[in-house]
Amino acid sequence: MAIAAIAVYDWPESWPDLLPFLLKLIGDQTSMNGVHGGLRCLALLSGDLDDTMIPTLVPVLFPCLYTIVSSSQTYNKYLRTKALSVVYACTSMLGAMSGVYQVETNVLMEPMLKPWLDQFSFILEHPVQPEDTDDWSIRMEVLKCLNQFVQNFPSFNESLFMVIVGPLWQTFVSSLSVYTRSSIEGTEDPYEGSYDSDGAEKSLDSFVIQLFEFLLTIVGSTKFVQVVANNIADLVYYTIAFLQVTEQQVHTWSMDANQFVADEDDVTYSCRVSGALLLEEVATCCGGDGIDAIINAASKRFSESQQEKAAGSVVWWRMKEATLFALASLSEQLLEAEVSGLTKVSIGNLLEQMITEDMGIGVHEYPFLYARMFISVAKFSSVMSGGILEHFLLAAMKTIGMDVPPAVKVGACRALSQLLPEAKKNTIEPQMMGLLSSLTDLLHRASDETLHLVLETLQAAIKAGHESSASAEPIISPIILNMWVLHISDPFICIDAIEVLEAIKNTPGCFLPLASRILPYIGPVLNKPQQQPNGLVAGSLDLLTMLLKNAPTDVVKAAYDVCFDAIIRIVLESDDHSEMQNATECLASFVSGGRQELLFWGSDSGFTMRSLLDAASRLLDPDLESSGSLFVGSYILQLILHLPSQMGQHIQNLIVALVRRMQSASIEGLRSSLLLIFARLIHLSAPNVEQFINLLMTIPAEGYQNAFVYVMSEWTKQQGITTRSKAKSAPDQWTIVPLPAKILALLADALIEIQEQVRDAEDEDSDWEEIHGDMDSDKDLLSSAAATPFGRSGYEHLEAMAKAYNENQEDEYEDNILSVTDPLNELNLANYLADFLSKFSQSDQQLFENLCQCLTRAQQDAIKIALNR
Repeated sequence: MAIAAIAVYDWPESWPDLLPFLLKLIGDQTSMNGVHGGLRCLALLSGDLDDTMIPTLVPVLFPCLYTIVSSSQTYNKYLRTKALSVVYACTSMLGAMSGVYQVETNVLMEPMLKPWLDQFSFILEHPVQPEDTDDWSIRMEVLKCLNQFVQNFPSFNESLFMVIVGPLWQTFVSSLSVYTRSSIEGTEDPYEGSYDSDGAEKSLDSFVIQLFEFLLTIVGSTKFVQVVANNIADLVYYTIAFLQVTEQQVHTWSMDANQFVADEDDVTYSCRVSGALLLEEVATCCGGDGIDAIINAASKRFSESQQEKAAGSVVWWRMKEATLFALASLSEQLLEAEVSGLTKVSIGNLLEQMITEDMGIGVHEYPFLYARMFISVAKFSSVMSGGILEHFLLAAMKTIGMDVPPAVKVGACRALSQLLPEAKKNTIEPQMMGLLSSLTDLLHRASDETLHLVLETLQAAIKAGHESSASAEPIISPIILNMWVLHISDPFICIDAIEVLEAIKNTPGCFLPLASRILPYIGPVLNKPQQQPNGLVAGSLDLLTMLLKNAPTDVVKAAYDVCFDAIIRIVLESDDHSEMQNATECLASFVSGGRQELLFWGSDSGFTMRSLLDAASRLLDPDLESSGSLFVGSYILQLILHLPSQMGQHIQNLIVALVRRMQSASIEGLRSSLLLIFARLIHLSAPNVEQFINLLMTIPAEGYQNAFVYVMSEWTKQQGITTRSKAKSAPDQWTIVPLPAKILALLADALIEIQEQVRDAEDEDSDWEEIHGDMDSDKDLLSSAAATPFGRSGYEHLEAMAKAYNENQEDEYEDNILSVTDPLNELNLANYLADFLSKFSQSDQQLFENLCQCLTRAQQDAIKIALNR
């Protein structure tokens, strides 16, 4: 450790003798302690090797390491494993270099591949040994090295790969029997959580996961998948057996429902998860043959489990549960294959046969199989018969209220979340009050992952419950509100709780009762924000925004009376960015919901308008951190849309503030959202757009001639569309072009994007190729664009700029900027662009032709399509 720590700084420049010394140590067979110490030092050092050291190090080091690995009579497995770990570290770095120095790394490795593969074959060809962690560890290092060889060195070809196929298969098959005895049955020690003295994991699980990872690399390789294609059926058949629930999992899941849910959601990595990933890769890369192999293997494993059951085995359920788990993990691909006719066997028929066979089994005797049946029915509901769905739906509703193992309730919750939205009202109505009551009781006993699941199920039940949900509102709402407060520091639980409350709000007859519960609570919180626990103010604002969304005017008025002044103060005084963001959204909701009436709710209408402008002024302050201003764009848009006469008096000051805020913004999404305001102002200024442009030209912008030059520069930069046909070409090269030429190019890109979307709709896998040929088919393309939703991009196209930065956040409470009554929202972009280009080309043909000369061939072709439609 000490030598390796010093070497990070001093080697090789200040310590050139270190490597020769270590090589001498590991080459001295008379001192195993020296070999041991040298290898451990090299293993520690290898993690810090860079691309300057590796090319000179490998030719000297690898022969020494090869000698150790190949001399099994002299060196034990531990030392040979350490030598392989150094090989892996070096080949990993070479792999990283191969992107830039592919030829050099290939030349360096090519002569060494065959000798190393022979050694790897020798290690893998013997059956895997039970309770031998050193055997598992050395194989694991071999597999890690092979993974690097396959992924990074082109000279590792099919003929070299054939050297290890047989030994690899021997390791795979023999490891299953060891894994079955050690992990699944628990009759031998799997050394779970076991580590060597250097901290490297040496459990059976970690070895099997590495084995799956290498097999996944092979199946995903177009070069090598053909080599294993003939054995895909066997590969899938054995893989399903690895997915069986282990004895340790049975123990853990029986004691801890949270862990069961976490493992189900792939939060933890295990043999089940990695085995399922391998099956997914088979389904993806092997097409119909892979799908058929999976279905046939599942059918075979199901038959075996039934035979075990008939023979009196007490663990017969494990293989059936593993088979259902495998199929459910691949539900999307299997269902898609069935629809497209890729499968020879109906997945729906197979699932129904598997599930109906054991519908009468005991919940307490086989909890994990029962849970898996619930989950499988939910995953494959689209191909299951109505009778089966109804049976399991009603069974799941009853199960929630019964005294059954936690895993079964988890399965029932997952089934309900999927099945309730499509359930017939008359089927579920008699059970709904009981279900809502049972789920509410379950909330008190749930925690962490299970709490998320129960809330998700409760939301589905409320949406499906109709009159029952309205009757249960007085019971459910206070409990959810209390839970929301208790978990205010957990954003995921808070979101779940608010979504449940929103489902209650949207239930007929529940809006006013819910508002009467929420407003008295959050009023004092928002009026005394400094006295609240961390997160409660921001959370309360989020909750209020949900309540105001699509709220009747009387609810908006009630909220105004309780909270409006407090929210203004938060915007003006708070330094907490979460509070400012949520308060901004809340104000936008007030303006959207109250409109002109909002100004007359207070004692002084002028005061309300001044308050709204003061809030806008602070949010547009160029010295405020960008994060605090993040949602100001949507707020300003609401002011412009709903209070146009009042805002019109401040238009010049508004533009000055917008430009300054844009120029100081460090978040691109903020600049994009402010551009939307200019877009809206231009639309509102029609038909006097020229006057608005002249106004922009009178306003200064730092570093630019005027605000118009700055805004258009920023707008054209933010609007740039990277179509896939563009992405395939060379990297971007920036040039200065006249604004009209840039605008025409962007409009052409918009047409290309629409054409790509239409092609995607017709064939999801085909890329839109640049047009060189028959214009008649191209006319059809634009006609179909005009007739499809893809053409209806209108204002959403502009809004996408503002939302792009936030596309990965699940924000269900954004203000309703674009109502269905907005004429811009009704715009068909394909038709609009075609009409504009047609009028433009006719009104000033010379200018149009000159501008077209600045376009790429693809852009010119896109415009030709529009003009020839």
